Amino acid sequence: MSNVAHICWEASVVKGRQDSWTLSPDRARVYLNPVLVFCLKQSHRYKSNGMKWLEFYTRHWKPTWRTLLACVAPVVFLPMIVIHSHPAARCGYVIMVMAIYWVTEALPLPVTALIPVFAFPLLGILSTGDVCIVYMKETNMMFLGGLTVAVAVEHCNLHKRIALKVILLVGQSPRMLMVGFMITTMFLSMWISNTATTAMMVPIVDAILAEMYETQTGEESQPENLQQDMRVSPANQSQMELVPPRDEEAGAGVVKNGRMELELVTKNPENPKQKPDEHKGLTSIPPNESCRILRDMCFLAVAYSANLGGTGSLTGTGPNLVVKAVLASAYTEPSGLNFLTWMMFNVPGMLICVFLAWAWLQILFLGLFRKKRMIAEVSPERKRAVKQLVEAKYKELGNITFQEMEVLLLFFALVLLWLFRAPEFIPGWASWFEETYHVEVDDATPAMLIVFLLFLLPAKLDFWCFWSPSNPVRDEKDKNSCLDWDVVQRKIPWGIVLLLGGGFAMAAGAKESGLSKWLGEQLYIFNGTHIVWIVLSVTLMTALLTEVASNTATASILLPVLNELALNMKVNPLYLMLPATVSCSYAFMLPVATPPNAIVFGAAGMRSSEMVRAGVIMNIICVIVINFMIHVYGPLIFELGTMPSWTNSTSETN
Repeated sequence: MSNVAHICWEASVVKGRQDSWTLSPDRARVYLNPVLVFCLKQSHRYKSNGMKWLEFYTRHWKPTWRTLLACVAPVVFLPMIVIHSHPAARCGYVIMVMAIYWVTEALPLPVTALIPVFAFPLLGILSTGDVCIVYMKETNMMFLGGLTVAVAVEHCNLHKRIALKVILLVGQSPRMLMVGFMITTMFLSMWISNTATTAMMVPIVDAILAEMYETQTGEESQPENLQQDMRVSPANQSQMELVPPRDEEAGAGVVKNGRMELELVTKNPENPKQKPDEHKGLTSIPPNESCRILRDMCFLAVAYSANLGGTGSLTGTGPNLVVKAVLASAYTEPSGLNFLTWMMFNVPGMLICVFLAWAWLQILFLGLFRKKRMIAEVSPERKRAVKQLVEAKYKELGNITFQEMEVLLLFFALVLLWLFRAPEFIPGWASWFEETYHVEVDDATPAMLIVFLLFLLPAKLDFWCFWSPSNPVRDEKDKNSCLDWDVVQRKIPWGIVLLLGGGFAMAAGAKESGLSKWLGEQLYIFNGTHIVWIVLSVTLMTALLTEVASNTATASILLPVLNELALNMKVNPLYLMLPATVSCSYAFMLPVATPPNAIVFGAAGMRSSEMVRAGVIMNIICVIVINFMIHVYGPLIFELGTMPSWTNSTSETN
């Protein structure tokens, strides 16, 4: 996320000159804008020409500040390598410049991630070959395989089928619908990107809310009009495409500036309503304040569930893979953190956080402790209308296809292969290959095996003995595979892969130059502090930092330092690294903190104050939960109370 300069001012129009503005210095208030003085000085130069100082800011500074910052930042930190000639100082110089670029997005995030490829060799930190090889480590290959399987799930609309079925089963009251929204979003976000999950859920939620608005406005259908109302007319459906035809790619993802951004495809209903000026979203218009509250509550529930769902699996989000890669590069022996142990520790915490998020949103929006309910109860007729809407949308998907069954079976196969590769409590299937061939089999191997099968297996059984004269003639360009490379190339956020690689390269440079060890030694002030306060400080700092910076970049910067800090304190590195990694996903306050936040904020057009007010408490709740989990539940899985033997197997001794 880029730093936003907030300029607040009070201006008055000069009497008799409507085109001029006067800015009183004692009435001007500017926050986070280092060029205020420069702009004010320049405004006097342009005042004679009739140009306002705000115009100068908009015309000259706003379009070029990223370029100026990208040029100034390396010069500002140049004394680091001039005064100190140690490799650690040179590595610190590169990391500081990258951190500035990552936080401000002065350059696209993937471009910043490529800086070590030329900076480390030119500054004598790492050779070019050693830097380039970390961009495609085993962890990145595992992530790429997981993304490809997730693309296959999206490509065959299996995720929509799962979402609609769960919502159909949970019930149609506002509270139960929220449960359905959150469970579905949380589960899907564990396996596919939280961006794609949120973009898929937004039109589903909007279509259901459009039906529920009828109850909140008090315009319940009369008996003579009930049959017409119950068939879910197009006027009450979402203004965004819910289930696109299989040959369309609605809502396709586009990678911009290293982030996955969604192009939401809108459609015009038969009876379009004119949106009021204050409604800037893409969703249905809330007719009153009660409906607006209901809309904000449900969309925030989706965003929170998407962010929390990524913590449930090792491939759910980028920081999870960063901690795995940092541990793998720092130690030659297994640390005990694998796919199974990650889920054993984080799934309970994820469920607790989702439940508390549901409860908090109920308290905040539904007014559980108020005398008067802010949202009216839904009538049985309206519940039936909502149920019929979901059933109709589910039927539009048609019967489950052979392609969906194949993708579902391969998905379950991949999860089982990940879980039982090295489960610790029993010998995993990978141990046979290690004993027989003396090679190590890691999580990237089953991931790429399943990807290979997705391209190999057919999507339809319409050949050989399965062929029927009634089958339509297939296009010559149709390769009849479960997954097509054009789809993978278009939907995978390749910038995230480079971003992960840049983090791995930065960690490798910090370790090779001795910077990580030096930083850990400088944090000796924590040596006498109780571990409870250290973990609390680390999780709070991480949760705040990830609000204004990429969570993957945050993890890449913090985790190597926390590893060295733990070694100096003689505690298990997982005691600090694991809660910090999970806290990287606790970004609930700002619309630009995560893609799910941005999607629901833009689609619903909600007030930013609502997101901040709800998000502050959510951040505090989740930080408390992860602190409780690491101190109470963590020692049962990772033996956090003792210094593990694998910490002695550093790569330097190998």
